[in-house]
Amino acid sequence: MKHRPTLIHGKIKLKDFDPADDGGLDKEKAKQQTERLCQRIGELQPLLYANSHHAVLLLFQGMDASGKDGSVRSVLRGVNPAGVEVANFKVPSGDEAAHDYLWRVHKVVPRYGNIGVFNRSHYEAVLAERVLGIVPRKIWSRRYTQITDFERMLVENQVLVLKFYLHISRDEQAARIKERLANPEKNWKFSHADLATRQHWDDYIDAYEDMLNATSHPAARWHLVPADHNWYRDHVIAQTVLRAVGKLRLTWPKAAEDLSKVRFH
Repeated sequence: MKHRPTLIHGKIKLKDFDPADDGGLDKEKAKQQTERLCQRIGELQPLLYANSHHAVLLLFQGMDASGKDGSVRSVLRGVNPAGVEVANFKVPSGDEAAHDYLWRVHKVVPRYGNIGVFNRSHYEAVLAERVLGIVPRKIWSRRYTQITDFERMLVENQVLVLKFYLHISRDEQAARIKERLANPEKNWKFSHADLATRQHWDDYIDAYEDMLNATSHPAARWHLVPADHNWYRDHVIAQTVLRAVGKLRLTWPKAAEDLSKVRFH
């Protein structure tokens, strides 16, 4: 039985989706299936590289502690690291702030043949910048159309864009932050910024709802993934990635010459 994230069509309310949904799956069996899915993704990556006509961009957004890092680590566990490009979007540098907000994004879109990962993304321009009042409404509200146009351009140029919103509950986020504080091996993950962001929880939920509703377009739909259970989150993401890459119907390219005439001693 296939378990897929919710594809956003039309208007949604996040309160209508259970972050703790596990699809009724058995945890251990699902983990075994995920292992096989990830292995298959790893097997498809050399095909993607050999053809070099497409790029794959995996984009992750979600509240702090929703599991963006863990999703990347799990789903791409079987992929050759040489074929992966990862970009992380923090506060813009001076050089980045001197350009339009998409400038730093476009230049790190993965090359053809590679899998790219955006751990957070250009969507921070309609999330953090909105919630924290960095830009006024008249600016961030225009960005929905600009972002959609940007993604359509990427897709029309053979970039497969897969967007995942990791939907975590407030209680589960609190439990994970507490674990970071209690576990010395996870202390390094803790940031006071996480607590500051948590104080704006309702504002972020409103911003995420508007983002999902305004920018889930046919060329690159948003996938809403229940994220309270890491194993289920990873399972549905791996299944989605494998299915989407499989639809590219990649085959091994033919050699430029007749290799049957080559003699090697």
